[in-house]
Amino acid sequence: MNTQIAYRRFDLVRSGLLALGCALALGSLASAAVAAEPQSPSTAKGTVNVNTATVEQLTKLPRVGMKLAQRIVDYRKTNGGFQKAEDLMGVKGIGEKFFAVLRPFVATAGSTTLSEKVAHAKKARTSSRSKKSEIPRRG
Repeated sequence: MNTQIAYRRFDLVRSGLLALGCALALGSLASAAVAAEPQSPSTAKGTVNVNTATVEQLTKLPRVGMKLAQRIVDYRKTNGGFQKAEDLMGVKGIGEKFFAVLRPFVATAGSTTLSEKVAHAKKARTSSRSKKSEIPRRG
């Protein structure tokens, strides 16, 4: 009888330790996933100096991939650097709207301090279709 109680206690302790181990593993995975996510524009801190930044550093800007970062570097080499941040609009693919997204994270002097990719919050799309409830029905 005592051995049955001991086995039950052992099973309970083993089950509890297993559950605790699973919870710790899931918690560490969740925190790693959060750390790997790009920073939102509201929480991102730092700037990228477009006159000295590498392609890799430029890709940390919102909506900037490898191709656009390379175009920025090529433009900089060809034209001798950017005098002001607005000069980025001379790079193919950067217009006024896109520049407005980049502006908080761009500098033309100083060091690059942006350390993580900045995610760009997408605008909600509005549908051009009418809702069925808004269409008058013929009787």
